[in-house]
Order: sequence, then structure tokens, then C-alpha cells
Amino acid sequence: MTTTHDLGQPLMTPLAVADPGGLIQSVDWVAIAPPLIAALAALAVLVADLFLPEARKRLLGWLSAAGLLAALAMLLPLVLGDTRSTFCFKSGGCSYTADHFALAFQLLALGGALLTVLLSLHTVEDEKLPGGEYWFLLLSSACGAALLPAARDLATLVIALEVATLPAFALVALRRDGRGAESALKFFLSSVTATAVMLLGVSFVYAAAGTIQLQGIADGLAHAPGQLKPLAEAGAVLTLVGFAFKTAAVPFHFWVPDTYVGAPLPVAGYLSVVGKAAGLSGLALVTTVAFRPYGHTWGLVLAVLAALTMTVGNAAALRQRADTPYGAVRLLAWSSVGQAGYLLVPLAAAGYADSADPLGATVAYALIYGLVNLGAFGVVALVGGTGRLESFRGLASRNRWAAFALAFFLLCLAGLPPGVVGLFGKVVVFRAAVDAGLGWLAVVMAVNVVIALAYYLKWTALLFAPSTSADVAVPRVPASLTAALGLAASGAVVLSVAPQLVLQVVSGSLF
Repeated sequence: MTTTHDLGQPLMTPLAVADPGGLIQSVDWVAIAPPLIAALAALAVLVADLFLPEARKRLLGWLSAAGLLAALAMLLPLVLGDTRSTFCFKSGGCSYTADHFALAFQLLALGGALLTVLLSLHTVEDEKLPGGEYWFLLLSSACGAALLPAARDLATLVIALEVATLPAFALVALRRDGRGAESALKFFLSSVTATAVMLLGVSFVYAAAGTIQLQGIADGLAHAPGQLKPLAEAGAVLTLVGFAFKTAAVPFHFWVPDTYVGAPLPVAGYLSVVGKAAGLSGLALVTTVAFRPYGHTWGLVLAVLAALTMTVGNAAALRQRADTPYGAVRLLAWSSVGQAGYLLVPLAAAGYADSADPLGATVAYALIYGLVNLGAFGVVALVGGTGRLESFRGLASRNRWAAFALAFFLLCLAGLPPGVVGLFGKVVVFRAAVDAGLGWLAVVMAVNVVIALAYYLKWTALLFAPSTSADVAVPRVPASLTAALGLAASGAVVLSVAPQLVLQVVSGSLF
């Protein structure tokens, strides 16, 4: 049964009950299928863990992968069809909308979670992590990350953000060597502080606008009485703090390196991609939709944050020494902070544009970054050891395919051929800044790209340097890890050959 709500968007309502307040309690099961299937898979894993014998607990990981594959498959009918919305109000506006923006970030969240599952299968066994809890927490976090980009009111945004974040605390703490608990505590304390500030901001925004619907907030702020404008502006700033923390933007980034080092390596990769994507999608929604009347203000704020974030991240990554324990993970952690700065550039540009077109650049770069960054974490997990950069010296002579894969991922992150997809992503972001009149930000970005070349190329050179007796032998590659690296490398190669596919996926024109 198909109906149309007041905004003229198609709405599938197999179940609909109207109340006097104007809310249509409707559920479009197809629209909510991707996050719903991830949630059901999490429950199935938790229940199966109670009955499976210890020798067969490995099946839980494959069950998790199957659940995420099913969730990804449900994106196809949504991409092929029109925009779908559910949980709508008769007066206009919905709490959940599956448009191309939401679907692209759901692809990133669920696809990143699937690669994390493949990376985790041998880690769970080698580090003797509790399998049932691990897979349940990972799927639960992925469910929240997939729900967040489709949320269209502040309540759903906050709930989805916490569903994505709370399981991540426990995932970090599952490591049994002592570093996990310390890292999880730092992550938790930083996160709850940011969340408290964000909730205070949400309450201010609600008081000023009189609604939690994102589009309703934009209308309310545009016509707010003069005495409420300071309250609304303060609320907008405080709300942005919570999402800036999840994105690891400076100065809310201090938790990143210690958390990545203390977490199981696949979890660190997951946080660097899926966790960042969740915060980025929420930040994009509240700025470009809810706070649109203050576009030039938050556009300038995000531009400054982007400049600071990319500069601090790249400068810290450049300082990492080859003989520092866990130096490879720390370099990727600081690199992810720098990459967050690039991701913020199109959002800043959207504040100065008449439309949300620059968002396409953010989504495109996020998809590219997520694919190659998880691949880089996969090779680091393969090499293992103490994680020193020196451990990668001469990797080409011990495992040439792993060395070629890591070199390709690093060149993609640097934006150098043959990693054409990385260059394409940076050009798209650079163009968004120039088109918005943010020439100074484009210059800062260009300088940081050059700085990043130094540490990416230095690591790449180590892979093909002569071997020494101190080199760590590469163990046999598990089939699941091979599959994860193969998927990431194949995707990056395809996108390097045809980089325009990314923008076509974002816009929906591919279908």
C-alpha cells in the first residue's frame, strides 16, 4: 500500500494509525531494513552464543558477516527506487528518510562493518576475545551507524549516535592486556563529556525553535524572536561539539591515538572509518538542514576546524618514529585525524553555498577513505608484532602481495598514482573549497597534502627497503584476512580505473 505524505514523497505504509496530535505511526519496513537487519543479526548472535559449544563459536563471526551482507543487499531496492520516508507527521516532516545521502553513508557503515568482521575473525581467536559479546557489540554499533544518516530529528540523531558509540567503549575494553581498559576509559570519559555538552545544546535549540524536526528547526530559527537568538546560537555551537568529537576534529581529538593503540586492531580500523562516518553524517545533517539559517557562521567555524584538524593530524603523523612501539597504529591514528580535516572542508563549503551540493564531495571522499584505510589496518594486522614501522622494512621480500597492497593503500591516502581514487577524492574536496570562495582553506589543504606525502612515502619506501635481521616474519595469512584485503584492494583498483563511479553512487545516477 503506497501513500503520499504532505511533502509529496512516496511513503509505504503497511501499518498506519493516526492520532489527534497529527503523528502517523507508520512503518516502511523496506526503508528501515538495513539497520533493522543489522539489529536482528546482533540479537541472533547473542542468542546463538548461549547454545553453541565452545568449539563452534567461530560460526558466530560468519553469522555476523551474513547478517551484514543481508543488510547491504537491502540497500539495492532503496537505491533503485524513489526516496522513501517513514515515521512521518501529517503536518509535514518525517523522522526517517532513506535518500541518496543516507544510503551512501549506510553503504559505508555496513560495508565497513563487514570488512571489520572479516578482519576480526582471526583476531578474536588469537587474542581469545569473547566471541559472542564481540560480534554482538560490533553489529549493534553498526546498526546505530546505519540508522544515523537517515535520521531527520534531533532525538533520533542523538539515540542513533549513542547506539553507535556505546558498544564501541566495550569493544575497546575487550582487549585483555591492560591497555584496553585504560583506552576505553579515556574514550568513555571524553565521549560522555561531549555528549553532555551536545544534549545541553539540543535542549537550547528545542527551546528556541519549538521542535526537534530538522527542517522545522531551520524554519523556527529563521523566525525566532530576537531575545531567543542568543539561546539558539549557543545551542547550535554546543550541539556541534558532540558531532565534532565523533569526527575526531581538533580540539576534540585527544582520545584517538591512545584509543586506537589500546583497542583490538580491527576495532581501531572500525572506529577510524565507521565511527568517523557516523559523526560526519550527523554533523552534515544538523548543519546543512537544521542550522541552515546560520550557514555563514558555522561555515566559518567548520573551515577553521578543518584547517586545524588537518594540520595537527598531519604534523603529529610526521613526527612518528620508525622504532616507536605501535608506531604504525599511531601513524594511522594521526593520519585519520588529518583525513577528518579534509572531510570537513566540503561541509564548511556548504555553509557558503546556496544548496547542499558540496555534501556530495564529503560523501565521495568518505567512501574512498573508508575503503583504503580499512585495507591499511588489515595489512598492519597481518604483519602483527609490536607494530613498529621498522617491522615493515623489507616486507616486499617476505610477502610481496601484502607489501603491494599496503603501498597501494598508502598511495591512495596520499593521493598519488597509481592510487588515482585518492587523488580524485582530494581534487573533489579541493574544488568544493574553491567554488565556495574559501581560497585560504584550499591553500591550507594543499600544504597539508604535501606534508602528508612525507610520512606516507617514507612508510612506502620501508616496504621495499633491504631486509635486516630485525625484520619480523609474516605469518600465514588467514582466509578471512585475505578476503578482507582482497575486497579492499579490488575496490580501490576499480575506483582508480573509474573514479567517477563514486560520484555516481553518491548521486544515484549509477542506477
